[in-house]
Amino acid sequence: MSSAHTPPSAPRSLAEALRARDDASLAALLRSRPDLITPVPTDLTQLATRAGTRASVVRALERLDRFALQTAEALAVAADPATYDELLGLMAGDQGDDRDPAVTAAFPRALATLREQALVWGTDDRLRLVRTAQELLAPSPQHPSPTGLGPTVAEATAGMSPGRIQEIVAAAGLPTTHDSVSAVASLTGLFTDRARMSALLDDAPAESVDVLSRLVWGPPYGQVTADPARHLRWLIDRGLLLPTAPGTVVLPREVALHLRAGRAHRAAEPVAPAVEAARTHRPQVVDAAAAGQAYTALATVEELLKDWHEGGPAVLRAGGLSVRDLKRTAVALDLSEPIAAFWVELAYAAGLLASDGEADERYAATPGYDEWLKLPAAERWARLASAWLVATRTAGLVGARDAKERTLSALGPGLDRSAAPEVRHRVLTLLAALPEGASPTADSVLARLHWERPLRGDRSASDDLRTRLARWTLSEAELLGITGRGALSAQGRALLGFPSPSALEGEPTAPTGPGDKLPAHKRHHALPEAGHSPAERAAAATRAARLLAPLLPEPLDHVLLQADLTAVAPGPLERPLADTLGVLADVESKGGATVYRFTPASVRRALDAGRSASDLHAFLAAHSRTPVPQPLAYLIDDMARRHGHLRIGAASAYVRCDDDALLNEILADKRSQGLRLRRLAPTVLAAQADPAALLEGLRSMGFAPAAESAEGDVLITRAHAHRTPPRTAPDPVPDGPPVPDATLLGAAIRAIRAGDLASTTPRKQDAATDHPGNGELPRTSSAETLATMQAAVLTGESLWIGYVNAEGAATQRVIAPIRVEGGFVTAYDHTADEVRTYPLHRVTGVAELADDQA
Repeated sequence: MSSAHTPPSAPRSLAEALRARDDASLAALLRSRPDLITPVPTDLTQLATRAGTRASVVRALERLDRFALQTAEALAVAADPATYDELLGLMAGDQGDDRDPAVTAAFPRALATLREQALVWGTDDRLRLVRTAQELLAPSPQHPSPTGLGPTVAEATAGMSPGRIQEIVAAAGLPTTHDSVSAVASLTGLFTDRARMSALLDDAPAESVDVLSRLVWGPPYGQVTADPARHLRWLIDRGLLLPTAPGTVVLPREVALHLRAGRAHRAAEPVAPAVEAARTHRPQVVDAAAAGQAYTALATVEELLKDWHEGGPAVLRAGGLSVRDLKRTAVALDLSEPIAAFWVELAYAAGLLASDGEADERYAATPGYDEWLKLPAAERWARLASAWLVATRTAGLVGARDAKERTLSALGPGLDRSAAPEVRHRVLTLLAALPEGASPTADSVLARLHWERPLRGDRSASDDLRTRLARWTLSEAELLGITGRGALSAQGRALLGFPSPSALEGEPTAPTGPGDKLPAHKRHHALPEAGHSPAERAAAATRAARLLAPLLPEPLDHVLLQADLTAVAPGPLERPLADTLGVLADVESKGGATVYRFTPASVRRALDAGRSASDLHAFLAAHSRTPVPQPLAYLIDDMARRHGHLRIGAASAYVRCDDDALLNEILADKRSQGLRLRRLAPTVLAAQADPAALLEGLRSMGFAPAAESAEGDVLITRAHAHRTPPRTAPDPVPDGPPVPDATLLGAAIRAIRAGDLASTTPRKQDAATDHPGNGELPRTSSAETLATMQAAVLTGESLWIGYVNAEGAATQRVIAPIRVEGGFVTAYDHTADEVRTYPLHRVTGVAELADDQA
C-alpha cells in the first residue's frame, strides 16, 4: 500500500519533479548536496542536469547510510519505473506476513532521503532512480551489484537466437510464440509467478536445486563445460540458467528473486549498530583524567618549541621534517616517533610553528607562539583542541608512502585528508551519545561508521582511510585530554558544542535497535550538531576552557631542594621560575612531579647566561621550601670560582689566563693536541680553532673557560629566540563545498526560481523575431527592442528579455517596463522580485508573453 498521496499528474523528468517542490524541499536538497549550488544554477532544468552528473551522484551516494544505499541498490534492480510496494517487497520480502517489521518501519525514511537528495524521483506508482545512479548501481558483468543479482531474462537473452528461445519456452512447459519478444515475456511471467515457479522447481533434480542455492545470493555467474552434466542441462534447458558467453551461465534475476522470497539483499540493515560501552567510570574521574592529560599536552607542546627555541630542524628540499630530525625530536620529548609527529603537526596546525622562509630554511616558533604563551592554561588548551578538530593534516600518515612510493614526512606535503574533520566530529559525537562516563569499544564505533558511510570504506578492510582516521581520533582525543579513560569529558563535550548530559535527559538517542521510537527524520542527529562557523567554534572553545580551568593544577612558586643535587617540583611551576630553573638544572624525569638535577655543566650554563654565584644562591633560597643543601652551595661556589679563570677570544682563537701554571697543565694534557695550542706569552695560548670549538674542547677536558669580547669583557650567552615572520595557521583542505547557510540558500532558491520562471514562461511566436521559444535567448534588433519596450510602458504588459551582464553571463528575465529613457529601461523584474534598471545595449532581444501570461 502506498504511503503517500499520488498527485494528479506525475512528473515526466527530474526537472519537473524539482519544479513541483516547495522552497523548503529545495533547501533540503541544496543543504544535503551543496555542490549543486557551486555556482548557483540559472534555473531548475540546469539544477536537474547538475544533479544527474556522475561526480555529483557519486558524492551523494557516498553520503548515504547503509540502508538508504541498500534501498537505492534495490531500486536499481527493480522494474523501471517501480511502485512503492514493489520496492518495499525487494527490501522486506514479497510475502506480507514474513516481512521484517524493522525494514518496513525504516523504509519510508530511506525512500524520503533518496527523494530529498534527488536520487529518486517520481510518484509512488512510478519511482525512478536518476540515470547516472542507475548506471552506477545496476548489475553488470564488469561491475557486479552488491545485491548479488544478475541480469533479467530479457537482458540475458538479448543476443540469443529466436529458435533457442522457443526451445527454452517449450522445455519450461510454456506454449511457443510467434516472436522472441512475446516468448521472453512468457518466460519472465513464469519466473515471476510464485505458484507456477514453485511447481517447476518441485520437479527439479536435487543436484539442480543445490546449484541454484549456491548461486542465489551471488555471484550469479558460473562456469560449465561444452557438455554439461545432466542436472546442469536440466537448468539450462528450462532457462533457469542462461548462457552469457562460451562456458559461462548466469542465474536470471527473476529466478534469484523467487528463491530469495523477493528480497534484493541477503541481510537488510535498517537499524544502525549500537555503540557499545566497554567500561563506565565516574564522570569526575573522567574529567580529572582528561584534565591531567590536557596539562601534559600543554607541557609537551611547550617543551617541543623550547627545544626549537633558537631555530629548529632544517626544512627538506621537498618540504617537511627529515626522519633523523623527527627521531631527534622524539628522543628530546621522550616519546615515540608517531606521537612526536602528532605534537609537531598539532603545533603547526595551531599556527605555533612554521618555516622561517630564510635562504637556509628552518622550522621555528611563530610570533603567535609568544602570544599563546601569555594565555591562561585552559585557553591555551582550547586553542590546541579547536585546531585539531578542524585540521585536515593527518599525523597518522607520517612514515607511510604516497601513490608515487615517496615517504610522507611530518610537516611535509601530502598529509591533508579532507575527511579527517568530519570523521573526528562524528566519532566524538558517538561518544557524546553514550551515558556519561562510558567509554566505547573501538569495534562498535567502527561498525557504526561503516553503516553510516558504507561507500567511504570497505567493510572487509581493516586499514581503509576512514577506519584509520577513526582509530587515530580515539587515540589523539585521549592524548589531548578531550577524552579521559576513553570517555568524553565535560570540556570535550563543551568543545563540540553539545550541552551537558543533564541537559539531554529525556532526549532520544540515535536508533540502536528495533525497539527505538525515535522519529525517522531524527535518526542520525538526536544530538545537536556542533557549530561550524568561527564564531560558534570560538564560543564553544570558551565554554570548554571555563570547564577545564578549575581542574588544572595551579602553578607553584617553589621547589624542594634535596641533598643529592636534585630539586623536585611537586607540580607545574610559574613560568619565570620554570625558565630560570631550566637554565640552572637539567630535567631528569617528568610526571606528576618533575625532578631537576644540578650538574657542573648546568651551573656553568647559568653563569654563562650572566648569573653570579650570589644571584644563584639568592634565587634558590627564595624558591625552595627546604634549606639549600651544602653540596649544592659548594657546587655553585666552586663553578663560580673557576668560571672565567680561562678567557677565550678570537685570534683565530686564544686562551688567556693569569695563572701560567694552569696554561702549562693544558699544554701538557694530550687531549688538547687536537686544538693545536702554542704559547704566545706566559699568560696567552693561541689555537688553530675557532672560539666555539676551543670553548667546547676545554670544557670537555674539565675546565670552565669563559668567552670574552674584543675589549676583554666576559661574553654573556643567553639563548637567542628565533622566530618566523608572522604566519597564519594552515587552512584545512575542504571536503567539497561547505554547507550553505540559510541566507545563501534563500538567495539561491530565489535566483533559481526566477531563472526558471524566465525560461518556462510561454511567449508569443512572432515571425519578425528570431526566438524559437526553446529556452534560447531572444534576438531582436536595437530598434525593435526599443519600440517593444516603449509599447510595454504604455500597455503595462510584461516582456521576456535576454540580458548579458558586465561579466558576460547571459540570463533570461521577465520584466514589466516602467520607464525607458537615456538608453536605460527601468522595470519591475519578476524574476528578482524588485525594480531594476538595465542598459538597453546589454539586452539581446525582447519578446512578448503569451496572452494568458502577460
